[in-house]
Amino acid sequence: MNIIPGLLQHSSRKWLVSLALDVFEYSYTLSLISGKRKMVILYCLMGYQPVRFNELKRYLGKISDKTLPQNLKELEGDELVRRKVYPQIPPKVKHSLPNQNRQ
Repeated sequence: MNIIPGLLQHSSRKWLVSLALDVFEYSYTLSLISGKRKMVILYCLMGYQPVRFNELKRYLGKISDKTLPQNLKELEGDELVRRKVYPQIPPKVKHSLPNQNRQ
């Protein structure tokens, strides 16, 4: 179908812009959660209360010592995960989803 853009009706242009924005939002969301483990990390944090690093590692099962902190840092940077550090010795850090109650 060969349509000259100037001939598109106003409602058709609105629909195309809306579709383009939907595709952009979908692509952006996928880029934030892409990766082998990010969805699993988010799912674990959704199912449990705020958890410490080693608890999260146990919940996830087989995950390398490099992959989990790297994915957590990326998710924190994208504001999908909250990291709370408690000022005590030994250090205590808990991870949670931003909308969960803080503990």
